[in-house]
Amino acid sequence: MTTTASARLAQVLERTDRNLDASIDRLCAFLRIPSISTDPAYDAETRKAAEWASERLSELGFESRLVDTEGQPFVVAHHPGPGTGSTRPILYYGHYDVQPPDPLELWRSGPFEPVVEDGPTGRRVVARGACDDKGQVMTFIEAFRAWCEVHGGPPVPVTVMLEGEEESGSPSLDPFLAGHREALDARVCVVSDTGMWDVETPAITTMLRGLVYEEVQLRGPGHDLHSGMYGGTLANPLNALVECLGALHDADGRVAIPGFFDGIEDPPAEVAASWRELPFDERAFLDSAGATAEHGEPGRSMLERMWSRPTCDLNGIWGGYAGRGAKTVIPATAGAKLSCRLVAGQDPERIRGLLRSFIESRLPPGIVATFHSHGCNPAIAVAADSPEMRAAREGLAVAYGRPAAMIGTGGSIPAVGAIRRHLGIDSILAGFGLDDDRVHSPNEKFDVKCLHGGIRAHAAMLESFASTA
Repeated sequence: MTTTASARLAQVLERTDRNLDASIDRLCAFLRIPSISTDPAYDAETRKAAEWASERLSELGFESRLVDTEGQPFVVAHHPGPGTGSTRPILYYGHYDVQPPDPLELWRSGPFEPVVEDGPTGRRVVARGACDDKGQVMTFIEAFRAWCEVHGGPPVPVTVMLEGEEESGSPSLDPFLAGHREALDARVCVVSDTGMWDVETPAITTMLRGLVYEEVQLRGPGHDLHSGMYGGTLANPLNALVECLGALHDADGRVAIPGFFDGIEDPPAEVAASWRELPFDERAFLDSAGATAEHGEPGRSMLERMWSRPTCDLNGIWGGYAGRGAKTVIPATAGAKLSCRLVAGQDPERIRGLLRSFIESRLPPGIVATFHSHGCNPAIAVAADSPEMRAAREGLAVAYGRPAAMIGTGGSIPAVGAIRRHLGIDSILAGFGLDDDRVHSPNEKFDVKCLHGGIRAHAAMLESFASTA
């Protein structure tokens, strides 16, 4: 794998270095737009962010437009590249919407008033969306800018798709993809919404866990009851809920739902070996979480449990009286939210059915369960040896002077599954975030070193994609 830039790429990389401060300024302008997709009060601002991104692509020579949906618009832009041959484009996906900034009192500065401050690795940009995902979107837009300024355009055809509802569940994504297959035809999709191994080492995520997120409510008596008058005479929904949830795991922390692990395969030997070689500090990981001890499926390393093993976690529980003082009540209802992180080989619909059956089969007479789904997405495993993946790895190696770590992630990116389902292509998840970026939290940040490295990496990957055309 080469780590040397060609002459034409060297010119582009030099331009990215020289224009870094201007790139930071453009990112800050993007961050000043409060594109909070979860709050209808910010609909106009969210659309303004889409318009801003589309205008930046248009000024680079892309044919860019907004495509309206029932929710927020998509930005769709295309550049023909050199304009020779019939090479299919590279598709780039990202999102321009952000999470709400609450709680505001914990921010050191205004969440939509970006500040460039000093940090352990140098300068960093602090604002809502700095890493997730505006900063990462700007890594590839600024790479396009450098290619356009130096050589008149990218070395391969490029299509960009940016959505504005990723933080609110992407309700418009599936119908949009289904209705625009021809416009989005591509060899592969590049996604920058993940992280690096560390600030010096790039990473490509080849495994994403899927998600089943369920809300369950148990109902018993017709109204809350006095525990002295009725206790011991009928089933308590809160007692029943706790008993069901307590049975979800065995004493070792392994999920106890029958059939839950059916069909799961271990990662390929090459992938597992690469994980063992990663310098992962389990003690530091626990310290970063404020935890004193690990817990989970026996016989598996912490990285395996995070990346290639499924989970079932209780995320919230309610019922009865939880205020100050005493109130001796048998609640009429009790509820909980649970999430299962899934791996390749697990069918989300099947797992959802197993989870519901597990709970229903343990209910005492007089208790009825109702369920509501908050998400059902499959796990994603991406081939590590495709021509496009090899090109991406080569580009990252050129930009960073070292090979990219091939990693998994415990989180889910539903768009990756939707892109495969509707467009029939895999995604290359090359992101530039760090574990301490405080994504979705107050004082979210993006290190300038990561912004700069991401721009250089996308510029180099474009050159590598051209060589595989």
